[in-house]
Amino acid sequence: MRWSLAGTGTLARFALRRDRVMLPAWIYLVLIGVSETAYVFSRLYRTPSSRAGLAASGAGNPALLFLYGRLGGTSVGALTAWRYGVWAALFAVLMTIFIVVRHTRADEEAGRRELIGSARVGRQAPLAAAAVVAVTANLALTALLTLALVVIGLPAAGSAAFALAIGSCGLAFTGISAVAAQLAAGARGARGLAIGLLGLSFLLRAIGDSAGAAGPAWLTWALPLGWTELLRPFGGPRWWVLALPLGLCGLGLWAAFALSGRRDLGAGLLPGRPGRASASALLRGPLALAWRLEWPGLTGWAAGFLSIFAVCGAAAPGIGSLFGTSGALRGEFARLGGQSAVVNAYLAALMLLAGLVAAGYGVSAVLRLSAEETGPGADLILAGPVGRVRWALGHLLVAALGVASLLAVAGIAAGLGYGLRAGGTGPETVRLLGAALAQLPAALVIAAVAAAAFGLLPDAGTAAGWTALGFVTAVSLLGPSLRLPRWAQDASPFAFTPRLPGGAVSGFALAWLLALAAGLAAAGLAAFRGRDLRP
Repeated sequence: MRWSLAGTGTLARFALRRDRVMLPAWIYLVLIGVSETAYVFSRLYRTPSSRAGLAASGAGNPALLFLYGRLGGTSVGALTAWRYGVWAALFAVLMTIFIVVRHTRADEEAGRRELIGSARVGRQAPLAAAAVVAVTANLALTALLTLALVVIGLPAAGSAAFALAIGSCGLAFTGISAVAAQLAAGARGARGLAIGLLGLSFLLRAIGDSAGAAGPAWLTWALPLGWTELLRPFGGPRWWVLALPLGLCGLGLWAAFALSGRRDLGAGLLPGRPGRASASALLRGPLALAWRLEWPGLTGWAAGFLSIFAVCGAAAPGIGSLFGTSGALRGEFARLGGQSAVVNAYLAALMLLAGLVAAGYGVSAVLRLSAEETGPGADLILAGPVGRVRWALGHLLVAALGVASLLAVAGIAAGLGYGLRAGGTGPETVRLLGAALAQLPAALVIAAVAAAAFGLLPDAGTAAGWTALGFVTAVSLLGPSLRLPRWAQDASPFAFTPRLPGGAVSGFALAWLLALAAGLAAAGLAAFRGRDLRP
């Protein structure tokens, strides 16, 4: 066993160097979300009576229980843990999944694992190094989050318990992701298995929390996301709950090492499904191939949009009573939604969020070009009678179609959820479908920035695309609350989209955004046509 782990330290240091941009970005995302939530609650709910009113409103709304979980008290810390605990854990888990799969199965597919294995490196060292990096990232997140919450003024014990609840959920999925990397036949399959289990964990927790006393509340205990709230960090912490994710982490890593020794390099333990003997007549041309590669992932995104935005829409009728406990909170949402009517402001903010998340899918779909270029896909396709622009344009069109589809799903789901609770399902669905599609030009601009970066900055295109999305998300969501100058908020294309429902529509602004997206995409295609392919 000692020889099979030879070189683990060197590989771990190399992996940390490769992730020197990605890891701080993920950790910062969680830190800023939790810290900003705690700070806002401490400012908006200064009195016990105001916090009790918010807790009573949240505890009586099944849609909010579905989204955020059950409350563990009425203190600022307990409200923060309720509002962002499950979601912070979800982001920590996604960070962990990408780390483990990237440094195991993704390296195998790229040929790096075989190259490293030819040196004095043990067979299990890459898996051990990936686990070390994932554990290090979650421990760093735990320590920094504890410090941030204490600085804001929350109790030290509760802050540590809250941070451990989030970090330990990431550790649990370190073991789960390591097992998925041994079972699946490739990196995409491994990520799909792990993220699928994450989605199941969220769903079971949500059902258990929102079902009421007579429902299956035990479902909250089924998988790690539920354990995050069951620790009750600011309501008399139950420290023994931490044994569950830590035990799952240890068990998962033990199973992953055992499975790793039984499979061939580049192969998964789950049997692969053979394809057709001949391709479908529809699979002709780069556009059809791009769609074939993207539709499984797009289906998963659409399922997530459908469930989340249906529940968020169903929460809208009760949002007035929730905000009524704090006039300051009502003002914050009015600024974010761009109007004074609280339900319309909430729905407009919800459609803004849909636009930002759909833009994230667009960036991911566009940057698949980079993965295809550095892998074998681009070489095989471009060796035939297919031009570079035609090949890249197929992926860009599929990305644009995917963004539009996700926004349509968000609008329809939110409209159905809101209409079923408030009445008038048909009119509300049409109204929110239009509100969601109004975000399409801005979301396409973000995807086009990634396309321009792919062509103009091939070595830094991935980082540039995700950085642009992160910047726009921060400005769009935090700019109104922080009262940033108008010019700073205008740096986001979403500043020019109408705040619907209830806001005014500017056709000129939407046309200008579409023209900007087309120009950026054209610049990226022109640059890609004139540069060398990356090896």
